[in-house]
Amino acid sequence: MGYIESMPTVFEALADPTRRRILDLLRERPRLVGELVDLLEISQPLVSKHLRVLREAGLVNVRQDAQRRWYELRLEPLTELDRWLESYRSLMHDRYNRLDAVLEELKAEEKRREQAKRDR
Repeated sequence: MGYIESMPTVFEALADPTRRRILDLLRERPRLVGELVDLLEISQPLVSKHLRVLREAGLVNVRQDAQRRWYELRLEPLTELDRWLESYRSLMHDRYNRLDAVLEELKAEEKRREQAKRDR
């Protein structure tokens, strides 16, 4: 089984802007909690709370190194989420293509009107 079962948890985790910012920082490289506290400019307990949610959603791993805990991004849930979203992207592309066609037709109609005015 994949991560689909935890999708609501992944969505809940991603719904929070601070957690998304943490993922952005972890995308660059694994980080210590203290680094995240400094970069986010929020308290250590709050960062730890967000990291716990991300860990429970399967979005981050924690690695113990003596007294330090390194947090790193897990790509598997995001990859599965991206695959799921792909079908919605194609719907959006279809709509954008239809919108482009309508806008092109409106532009062509406007040009015809302008040309008709000049021809009078």
